[in-house]
Amino acid sequence: MGVRRQARTQKRTALIAAAVASLLSASYAASGSAAAAAPPPQPPPQLTQAKVDDAVATLDRVIQDGMKKTGVPGVAVAVVYKDQVVYVKGFGDREVGQSGAVDPDTVFELASLSKPLASTVVAGAVGDKTIGWDDPVAGELPRFALKDPWVTEHVTVADLFSHRSGLPDHSGDLLEDLGYDRTYILEHLKYEPLSPFRASYAYTNFGVTAAGEAVANANDTTWEKLSEETLYGPAGMNSTSSLFSDYDQAKDKAVTHVKAADGSWDAKYVRDADAQSPAGGASSTARDMATWMRLQLANGKLGGEQIIPADPLERTHLPEIVSNPPHAPAGRTGFYGLGWNVSYDDQGRLRLSHSGAFALGANTNVSLLPGEELGITVLTNGEPVGLADSVALDFFDTAQYGKPTADWLSLAAQVYQQGEEAGRSPTDYTKPPEDAADAQPDDTYTGTYDNDFYGPLTVTAAKNGELTMSLGPKPMTFRLTHFDGDTFSFETVGENATGLSGVTFTTDSDGAKAGKVTIEAFDENGLGTFTRS
Repeated sequence: MGVRRQARTQKRTALIAAAVASLLSASYAASGSAAAAAPPPQPPPQLTQAKVDDAVATLDRVIQDGMKKTGVPGVAVAVVYKDQVVYVKGFGDREVGQSGAVDPDTVFELASLSKPLASTVVAGAVGDKTIGWDDPVAGELPRFALKDPWVTEHVTVADLFSHRSGLPDHSGDLLEDLGYDRTYILEHLKYEPLSPFRASYAYTNFGVTAAGEAVANANDTTWEKLSEETLYGPAGMNSTSSLFSDYDQAKDKAVTHVKAADGSWDAKYVRDADAQSPAGGASSTARDMATWMRLQLANGKLGGEQIIPADPLERTHLPEIVSNPPHAPAGRTGFYGLGWNVSYDDQGRLRLSHSGAFALGANTNVSLLPGEELGITVLTNGEPVGLADSVALDFFDTAQYGKPTADWLSLAAQVYQQGEEAGRSPTDYTKPPEDAADAQPDDTYTGTYDNDFYGPLTVTAAKNGELTMSLGPKPMTFRLTHFDGDTFSFETVGENATGLSGVTFTTDSDGAKAGKVTIEAFDENGLGTFTRS
């Protein structure tokens, strides 16, 4: 990615994912090639039952203290050790101001915790021989294409699950914010510029989604049914789903919350992630996640029954691509596997982890130490403020060292805050320049403009002189506020909202009509210019 994109990316979760992975003290070892050799054998277990018991005994206090400091309304946590659920508990409220406490069976949206669940599902399909990790997806997605025809023909399920397809960071997410569905988004990824194939890492929800769709098509079913039939049903994860409607209709569900300027928490938004279901649309409970962790730590088995074949599941645990280069000579390199951050800790043990973050109101974390048969999942119903990650980090520190080695809550909170600030425009649109030029007559700007990626945009003038722009499949309308000359601003919305952003019209040579309009928030990849019809 270019410097400008890294500095101003509107997709805060990519920055967050890399930084949270570094918080895990991860030492990643990987190869970008599909034929990567397996890492060396794991060292003997170093934790004892007593150490794990001591760490579990601190969880109530750590969670409650974290909730008090952050105000996050509800939390559910599960811990498994040596194939036993040693802790599963809920805290706080499902919805602020409403009756109903969080319990082990409360359903939470998982956000990007959906990715390691999805790679588990795909491992099951790979084990059934319907498709392989290294099979190209083009044959199963006839209308799918990337900008480079050669990459289109060769990009595999593993390439997309490990974010090494060359697609830019969070490709397609802004289309989702505008209301476009999965089919439209996947068919329009072909307009995105590409970085070097299999040599660059960029976190892409719709890359993972394309892979999930290909695997489902190879099985003549939908992704949602494939997930249920391959993993959720056989594992007895009866409250887990890849359909938003199942979460939405659950009686015992934790609704999403965002933090207001005064520090209070509000159930303001509904996050329907069906469009990117394999990457971010699953929902589950602490109890079901404990079952899934047991399966992961037992090489695909539950109660002696092989639910997911061991070999394709193990492939998900191997590093595939560098995701976070070291920032100092003694720094550690970060890697990504298939739906997992894959790392090795100071003791040389494999650590698998993933965080989930919905700016509209959810934050989750799963962390596993397979060599110790130990894992923790933390689910929260508040926007990312670091609580989910810090609970997991505190827990593993306490199990290893007897106490946390850092103030993980403050550090994780800083990571999320930096991620949010990184997406904002460098221009303060609330403060027009003192010598701002007047706008031209409304009819200079009004009309319809076309864009291959985002679709048509229509600018309309109301009788009171107010300009609006409308775009999306069920057009979303945004008020345009004059800033300077032919530049206006509007308030971004959705999961990737970044506050006020600029809208700049370019007039024809005669100055009578604007021939083009560029939306700043949509232009990080050079796709944000619309041309008058």
